[in-house]
Amino acid sequence: MSTFRSINPYNQETIAEYAAHSEADIEQRLAWGHQAYQHLSHASLEERCKWMLALAGLLKTNVEEHAGIISREMGKTFKEAKAEVLKCATSAEYYVAHIAEMLQPKLITSDAQQSYISYEPKGIILAIMPWNFPYWQVFRFAIPNLLAGNSALLKHASNVSGCALAMEDLFLAAGFPEGAFQALLVNSKNIEPVIADPRVQGVTLTGSTGAGMSVGALAGKYIKKSVLELGGSDPFIVLKDANLDEAAKIAVKARMQNAGQSCIAAKRWIVEEAILGDFTDRVSNILGHMRQGDPFDPETDLGPMARPDLAAELAQQLKQTVSQGASLALGGQHQEANFIPTLLTGVQPGMTAFEEETFGPLAVIIKAANENQAIQLANQTPFGLGASLWTTDLDKARRLARQIESGNVFINAMVRSDARLPFGGVKQSGYGRELSLEGTHEFLNVKTVYIA
Repeated sequence: MSTFRSINPYNQETIAEYAAHSEADIEQRLAWGHQAYQHLSHASLEERCKWMLALAGLLKTNVEEHAGIISREMGKTFKEAKAEVLKCATSAEYYVAHIAEMLQPKLITSDAQQSYISYEPKGIILAIMPWNFPYWQVFRFAIPNLLAGNSALLKHASNVSGCALAMEDLFLAAGFPEGAFQALLVNSKNIEPVIADPRVQGVTLTGSTGAGMSVGALAGKYIKKSVLELGGSDPFIVLKDANLDEAAKIAVKARMQNAGQSCIAAKRWIVEEAILGDFTDRVSNILGHMRQGDPFDPETDLGPMARPDLAAELAQQLKQTVSQGASLALGGQHQEANFIPTLLTGVQPGMTAFEEETFGPLAVIIKAANENQAIQLANQTPFGLGASLWTTDLDKARRLARQIESGNVFINAMVRSDARLPFGGVKQSGYGRELSLEGTHEFLNVKTVYIA
């Protein structure tokens, strides 16, 4: 039987090994999940909200315990991990406060005596989730679905199996019925029979574009609704009338948080030529003072990347981009998974760091002659997840925001996911939405009721 190893990315020590689930284990979990769906769908909304509030309370009470699991398994700083856990808790509380209105039947005027849309659960929803935000990526799917009456089955990234099992325990401790939320320890190659199972009524994936193509194809093969939140090469556009101090500070935060391992990280800094030198000086100064190291050290700004192979891949992308004519302005060194903050200047279309998603602490600066070219460069990518636009002219910002091909445009702010706002991408960054009203309805039966 295969096993999954959790390895501390900072020092490469093995934390734990977990046995993969057998075919019998998988069948048992599907059966429990279906039973839990029947239980949840017949329970009152008030009861489901009570369990969810209990879960939020457990997250807050045990925030350091859960943050510790995150930092040990995938390397983000303990401070970032605590913020992630608390975001899950506050989002659970938000949904409890608003789920009733999100599920409220919608009256439709027609020739009927009465006609309306009813939003109803469908069954088990399978989530295939990544390691970079091992709690938040899961909770932003699980919270609305369980409140709406679906049950959840999680196939997490194998290097964060401890996180997956800890979350399963959390839902049980909060009072949810057995099977309402379960971790499934299987390899990706073994996921097709789970997607095919008739008890599974939808599949959501956050991951690479390649993984999305594979899972989307399987979901289509078995006529299952899917939501895909995939890669990004998000532009961070700084126009000449921007507040440069604030733009530089947020640019670094937006690129370097979680060691740069975020789908919505600011991966391409596109800067108008008139302010290029000033912006470069500001970000170089901030990056030069960042400390990379032990994620549990309070003085650490940047933990390790999640795995040594990921750091090696980033180093190769860096090397290729420099060979294509870019300049290494800062950093570039790495040892195993520890990669220091790095800055490339002179990056242009056609270079690796422009064309590919770079998943790590590598910032690149791209010169734009004017705002029109800045928007052109921003859209010159197969991705379209998030974009950040910096200017003090808000009328111009609103006009340009409509021209940016992206699922999210944040003006004078860092792109982030928020329970109050729908989140998702276009083009190769995926389809469907998570969070807010739109995300809540993705895996529900949008049922028309017509009364003659």
